[in-house]
Amino acid sequence: MSMITERPITSRAPGVKERTETRRDRAAVFRAYLALTKPQIVELLLVTTVPALMLAAGGWPDLRTLAVVLIGGALAGGAASALNCYIDRDIDELMRRTKRRPLPAHSVTPRAVLIFGLTLAVISVALMAVFTNWLATALTAGAIFYYDVIYTLWLKRRTPANTFWGGVCGAAPVIIGWAAVTGTVAPLGWALFAVVFFWQMPHFYALAIKYKDDYARAGIPMLPVVRSAGRVNFEIVLYTVLTVVASLAAWPLGLGPIYGITAIITGAFFLGEAFLLVNRTRKGGPIKPMRLFHWSITYLTILFIAVAVDALI
Repeated sequence: MSMITERPITSRAPGVKERTETRRDRAAVFRAYLALTKPQIVELLLVTTVPALMLAAGGWPDLRTLAVVLIGGALAGGAASALNCYIDRDIDELMRRTKRRPLPAHSVTPRAVLIFGLTLAVISVALMAVFTNWLATALTAGAIFYYDVIYTLWLKRRTPANTFWGGVCGAAPVIIGWAAVTGTVAPLGWALFAVVFFWQMPHFYALAIKYKDDYARAGIPMLPVVRSAGRVNFEIVLYTVLTVVASLAAWPLGLGPIYGITAIITGAFFLGEAFLLVNRTRKGGPIKPMRLFHWSITYLTILFIAVAVDALI
């Protein structure tokens, strides 16, 4: 009877345990590298890129261009984010919002992240160069360089205008998608670029209000850290208004009534949320900045879905 539970089970257990731990380690490494690419940001970038592609093409673009821009854009966004994590690893350790990222958590090494980010950047630019055109390729390479060198290394740590100037690379996917289809960028493409550019200020200012202490601890001069609440409120309202104005300016440039009605309704809600945040700040109650942050994402998503729908009609 003792032979039933003797060596057969215990002799295999160490090997089973080692294989299980190996699979867990590989899964953890995969999750760490995936986290470095900041998938949520990449997803949001693609939400604006695909409708721009469709509008430039007058409907569905050819599948090769669509696939290349989606894959190349995702890789470019992932590259920029991974290199951003490499550059910001010192301040990420100081901020509660970012201290669980792979580098502060020591899940991966800085050298590995640098190689990973540069590899993604090279592949993304190469894909665009081979399958699209010189303008889309140059814009892709420029966006990666701008985000990591101009914004992350320089502007982010030196000026409260970092969000404004950093908005250039955040809005770049719109014109990259347009350029990939046509080889140029039409006025309508620039109008949609302006929408995303201005949108980033209320979006990121709301986040910076929420994590104001984090940014102060890391020595990052985000606007809510170095300016008064009144100044922050003014800029939130100003850039929300400019976002809505830019969205309405795009309407007569080649978009239909579905887009126009959507821009009016969603723009009114976006402005309403901005004024609500300002009003709560003035009354000294709970500010709830993440309401504006989350609504801004909803606004941009719905607006660009309307762009896609109009492109198909």
